[in-house]
Amino acid sequence: MRLPVIAATVALLFAAPADAALAPGARAPDFATRGAVAGKVVDVRLHDLLKKGPVVLYFFPAAFTGGCNAEAAAFADKIADFTAAGATVIGMSGDSVEVLQKFSEEKCAGKFTVASAGPRVVAGYDVALGRQIKTPGGATINATSRTSYVIARDGRIAFVHNDPSPADHIAGTLAAVQALNKAKS
Repeated sequence: MRLPVIAATVALLFAAPADAALAPGARAPDFATRGAVAGKVVDVRLHDLLKKGPVVLYFFPAAFTGGCNAEAAAFADKIADFTAAGATVIGMSGDSVEVLQKFSEEKCAGKFTVASAGPRVVAGYDVALGRQIKTPGGATINATSRTSYVIARDGRIAFVHNDPSPADHIAGTLAAVQALNKAKS
């Protein structure tokens, strides 16, 4: 009777990396990269952003794809709510800064920054999708999983939503940021 339980536990342990993400309470890896907001290239440093308040860091597979376009538009629609809650929203993908410049204007409505996630950022946040994809522009990139993190001001992960569907990322991260505000009150 114990052998099936042990076998199931071992199977779950080996299956875990497919859905792996940083756990709440873990320290968020600091990073510096480049990105774009409203078509303008900007430097993005997590350490600097956390001085202002919590950061919603959402990884998406590739710019100008159906789910990623919808997710960017949904974050843009709710950006005033995130700002009111004191949070900064940053989208991250393996796309080049040049692609993200156009994406930031067209799909993010110029309302928040999207940044290029290099290999160290992807590894640090454990969001490698494990496959390359061809983008609508013809480039081949290492895609990231659709994973959203809320990082508290102290640099710790407060919330994780790891789901290929973009549907609940916005509501979940906004609720998590609002809960952080209630906790500090």
